[in-house]
Amino acid sequence: MEDDTLLLVMGVSGSGKTTVGAMLAGRLRWRYAEADDFHPAANVTKMAAGEPLTDEDRWPWLAAIAGWMDERRAAGEPAVVTCSALKRAYRDVLRAGRPEVRLVYLRGDRELIAGRLLARHGHFFPDKLLASQFADLQEPGADEDPLVVDLDGTPDEIVDRILAGLA
Repeated sequence: MEDDTLLLVMGVSGSGKTTVGAMLAGRLRWRYAEADDFHPAANVTKMAAGEPLTDEDRWPWLAAIAGWMDERRAAGEPAVVTCSALKRAYRDVLRAGRPEVRLVYLRGDRELIAGRLLARHGHFFPDKLLASQFADLQEPGADEDPLVVDLDGTPDEIVDRILAGLA
């Protein structure tokens, strides 16, 4: 991998993006950011109330993530950022003019992810919004050159698969 690589780890809520992304960044010794930290308070309040976000809610959030990515690029720092990036249009915003972005898609079925969401505590995203996540999900196409990683296994095993796929 190049020293200016930006890994965009994507998937539906509950797919393990935060856990896997943080572990991946730790192993690589790269900077890390979690996209949830870029949401304006209004988005968090809306999701916590069980309301799915609209595209209009997401555009400023995506712009903030893209800004963080541009800061890493300007500093010459490789980084990992996790983001649901469910729709192609969202990924296009995050990848536009950033050829060093590599997409890592954490793929899992609804049953597996629903079980993970039920076991998760202290997160603002309620499990009842999972249906909207899968409804919005546009899996990355071959032209996006994604590294697709299935979610069976432990977080360590998933990170191992990502590192092997990137090598």
